[in-house]
Amino acid sequence: MIVAKALLVDDEIPFVETMTKRLNKRDFSISSAFSGVDALKLLEENSEVEVVILDVKMPGMDGIETLKIIKQRFPLVEVIMLTGHGTIESAIEGMKLGAFDYLVKPCDMEQLVAKVSEAAMKKRKHNEKIIEAQLKDIALRRI
Repeated sequence: MIVAKALLVDDEIPFVETMTKRLNKRDFSISSAFSGVDALKLLEENSEVEVVILDVKMPGMDGIETLKIIKQRFPLVEVIMLTGHGTIESAIEGMKLGAFDYLVKPCDMEQLVAKVSEAAMKKRKHNEKIIEAQLKDIALRRI
């Protein structure tokens, strides 16, 4: 059974390849992108992504700018910010923009697995509430 469907976004190709393999072995379904622009394209194409694991420092569109756009276009997708350059300022900014959490690379695999699982559960619960509200609305219209 798939634990979570996630998109890993980082410009460091070896990091992405290693983390993708490690997370796939733990029953996560991981897609990958090497830039913010590519991540947004993948999200447009794949509505099943529950969680984005997003590096803050990337050339071109950085993680903060990518986070802003993700939250505008895909508000239910949870985002975990990841960086090798942990600063309080970027952590605070990411959280203010709606990031689920913030981890510093190299992050502990168990911690990452736990955070991605928590974020996926949050998204699923939110989806369930939306469906319940829609069903109630349909039922009320029939009365």
